[in-house]
Amino acid sequence: MPGGAPERVPSALPADYAAVRGWPGTAIAYLATEVMRTSRSGESALLLLDVVDLLTDRKVDYAVIGALAASVHGVVRASMDADVLLSVGVREAESLEHNLKTEGFRTEMRRGDFEDPIPGLIEVRDSHDNRVDLLLGLRGVESQVFSRVIEVPFQGKSLKFIGREDFIAMKVFAGGPMDLVDASRAISAGRDSLDLDLTRRLAHKYGRDASETLERLLND
Repeated sequence: MPGGAPERVPSALPADYAAVRGWPGTAIAYLATEVMRTSRSGESALLLLDVVDLLTDRKVDYAVIGALAASVHGVVRASMDADVLLSVGVREAESLEHNLKTEGFRTEMRRGDFEDPIPGLIEVRDSHDNRVDLLLGLRGVESQVFSRVIEVPFQGKSLKFIGREDFIAMKVFAGGPMDLVDASRAISAGRDSLDLDLTRRLAHKYGRDASETLERLLND
């Protein structure tokens, strides 16, 4: 991709997935007691692991979304960034950003306006410009989304990815050309095991347009 190395996104993340290529031989120490996994650009998936370590320590519910989740649900595409949906309030988000900075991450918190479907976001970067976006909620997403995550082994860790039905509903809500391609491919990758009732109910929560878009994809 322009301006940097392509993201190393696997086509799927099975239990025996070897590694994201480019694992650093020596990590960069940002603090005396803290070491990050990344050693160059194009390693946002590794930065994600560092961020998830902190989320896990703080017992913050999360679900990986975006391009990495797409790879789990049968969609392969390049991306420089990793996206994570969180279950936190404003005060918790401020405390989380403080903790991220203390751990050596570069952060910026942004808040959406009244009409923005994303109430806020914490952008996390390292010195190599790898990036993880932490979404502080999403309009239309129900709290049970975090109980439907699927855990996938990755680099010796277990990452929580958004479930397929939630992934599809979120994509039809986003509605962009690539989002709809992602949703269509996720449907095709496992139509027989897809919980259609759940997927329809989730899409309905995003509104009429999302529901109608889902039905068009299901009928294709």
